Amino acid sequence: MLDLSRVLAGPYATQMLGDLGAEVWKIERPGGGDETRAWGPPFVDGTSAYFLSVNRNKKSAALDLESAGDRAAVLGAARHADVVVENFLPGNLARLGLDLAALRRARPRLVTCSITGFGQDGPYASLPGYDAVLQGFTGLMSVTGSPDGPPTKVGVAVVDVLAGAHAAAAILAALVGVSRGGAGAALDVALFEVGVAALVNVAQSALSSGAPARRHGNAHPTIVPYQTFMAADGALVVAVGNDEQWRRLCGALAAPELLARSDWALNPGRVLHRDEVVGELARRILARPRAEWLERLRAARVPAGPVREVHETLADAALASRGMIHRAPGGPALLALPWLSDGGRAPLRLPPPRLGEHTDAFRARFAPDPAG
Repeated sequence: MLDLSRVLAGPYATQMLGDLGAEVWKIERPGGGDETRAWGPPFVDGTSAYFLSVNRNKKSAALDLESAGDRAAVLGAARHADVVVENFLPGNLARLGLDLAALRRARPRLVTCSITGFGQDGPYASLPGYDAVLQGFTGLMSVTGSPDGPPTKVGVAVVDVLAGAHAAAAILAALVGVSRGGAGAALDVALFEVGVAALVNVAQSALSSGAPARRHGNAHPTIVPYQTFMAADGALVVAVGNDEQWRRLCGALAAPELLARSDWALNPGRVLHRDEVVGELARRILARPRAEWLERLRAARVPAGPVREVHETLADAALASRGMIHRAPGGPALLALPWLSDGGRAPLRLPPPRLGEHTDAFRARFAPDPAG
């Protein structure tokens, strides 16, 4: 697989495929490489934590695509590849003589995947796409944050991450088609469309009702109670997904008077009376420590959990017990793929590469023989 992408969405996709066993050659510009190599601190041995997060199980070749010789090496590699992933603005690869249609003519079974902000055509095709811009452009930012505060982006680059996951799924589906005797495929993944798809029920509600979507902070637009509450010593989340869980919640709170409210017995009624329901719960929960509430709620089988800092989560023994964090000898700790296969995680075969670490091997394998 040739990875001509950089930053997050493309590298996330190719890392997933590398974790699953693909041989991934990451092509980077000499001198600086992928922009995220400099996106820090923090740095580990001179490489940013950002770059480390999405570039394991890859080899790095530092090649100048303005150079005819290096372009010829990339073309040679593409003729042997099963997949090419890129995130150049539409038209830029063609300018370099590496247009994907030509690559597929040379290798008809090739799967190409282009990841851009707005797709290969349409009125916005020439615009660059960065996650924060797309969170605003898609409306995701408009439904994130406090109702009385400004629109807020999600704390991680969620559109990029989802675009990478969608791209990996599309590539795998196309490869299945190839394995069954089909032709290759030209995949076109647009962050804009991924971000709109990520609105799921929020978008469907807007389509169905015609009403504008609103911000609800840490609450849910159509389920009550489903949000954060403050206990005496910290925050927790209570997520009541059905009316039986509501009844169990009232029992855990020792609040039969709430259970007696017939107009709150069903979720639509609780949504209608959101402020009153939440106010009653908030007053009770604030009176006792978080650990006590979590013990009670778990005993009553009410979905609930603490609001934790990231470092607390990463120190959770549950992650270590299931192998979610790779710890390669002498290398940085890295997050694994979030699923098990036959009880095991995809292996860490290669740590994130140094810039150009495998350039000589790439040229030796794929560059044309000057002797002809």
